Amino acid sequence: MATNRRVERVAELIKREVSQMLLNGIKDDRVGTGMVSVTDVDVSGDLQHAKIYVSIYGTEEAKAETMAGLKSATGYVRSELGARVRLRRTPEVIFVEDNSIERGTKVISLLNRIRDERSVDTSPNDD
Repeated sequence: MATNRRVERVAELIKREVSQMLLNGIKDDRVGTGMVSVTDVDVSGDLQHAKIYVSIYGTEEAKAETMAGLKSATGYVRSELGARVRLRRTPEVIFVEDNSIERGTKVISLLNRIRDERSVDTSPNDD
């Protein structure tokens, strides 16, 4: 059970450090084209791999550009993590675009539309 807690702590630490790097560490202009935030970090049980989920706000073109910039910055991010986080081995870093916020917004708008249609159908007629 202690290893699960350790994996969670390492994931939170990586999330915090990568968020700081996104704010003022990564110099790639492509990363600045969209608003980027780290939504989650999934670290493998052996702490060798870290999937960093990022939410990117902007056009599809800006999202693609930002993801390209993040993928090219993985070496920098990994070396910075190695310097900032004390682990025996620095995990391999993989950036994954997180579309859950967009999906959630879409589901909410669909639910609102259904609610509005039902309220129109059930409203009393003024005959």
